[in-house]
Amino acid sequence: MKPSHSGFTLIELVVVIVILGILAAVALPRFVNLGADARISAVNGAAGGLRSAVALAQARYMAVGNMTATTIGLASGTPATAAVNAGTGIPTGTLAGIGAMMGCESATACTGFVTSYATPTAVTFRPATGGSATCQAAYNGTTGVVTVTTTGC
Repeated sequence: MKPSHSGFTLIELVVVIVILGILAAVALPRFVNLGADARISAVNGAAGGLRSAVALAQARYMAVGNMTATTIGLASGTPATAAVNAGTGIPTGTLAGIGAMMGCESATACTGFVTSYATPTAVTFRPATGGSATCQAAYNGTTGVVTVTTTGC
């Protein structure tokens, strides 16, 4: 009787290594760009938060019924009010307006985002880590429109 040897031949090992190499070459590029995908998702999330903040401010403004008011009371938190445009209830493009609705801590920071209140019609929210100046959600404090730009993320 011939003794049986167990194990893999050299050809079998080479084939397995080649298959693993091909899989790695195909899969690796999918995972390399996760940072950009995360920043894009963060910007889209901020845009959703901005839109929700505008809708909540307008709902609160209409519920109170004073169409000449320039502030609305917030249910909880600090500050206790948010600045809005009279007649529409859209939060102003300031820290006291949309910043208060979003819960921003300061004029340059809003949990995970760098904010800029350059003009009331061009408030920007950019991811705090990575990305370029074009990776942002922009808020117009006059119209309440939110614009998302994900180039450069």
